[in-house]
Amino acid sequence: MKAKILECRANYAYIQTMGTRWKDNDLYGHVNNVEYYSFFDTLINTWLIKQGGLDIHQSEAIGICAESHCLFNSSLAFPEAIEGALRVAHIGKSSVRYEIALFSQTGESAAATGWFVHVFVGRKSRRPVALPTALREALQTLLRP
Repeated sequence: MKAKILECRANYAYIQTMGTRWKDNDLYGHVNNVEYYSFFDTLINTWLIKQGGLDIHQSEAIGICAESHCLFNSSLAFPEAIEGALRVAHIGKSSVRYEIALFSQTGESAAATGWFVHVFVGRKSRRPVALPTALREALQTLLRP
């Protein structure tokens, strides 16, 4: 079994505070695993809308999740403010691979890390299209080695 790599906030280009919600906790008293993916999706799409210029109602190109992964290191719970951290590892012709970490506001290392791959497709055709220039340029600000 590989050792877990505990990420720190400094390794990421963008940080966003989010709150856990009442519905996030499961019967064991911590945020259920499926909710971590929801935090990933919220973090990425908030950035795309606010920083990347994505118009979720009108843009010709839209991002479809092709792959996602999450590695759990420690529990999060309600009520708790968490910090989502985002960087880009790779930008392709029509795709982007994001890397994400979720931190408790009081924690030094990530409670969870993961990746999320968007393939951008035509809104109507649902076939891969080249990343729009403005979006590509915005995503480049998140690139980390």
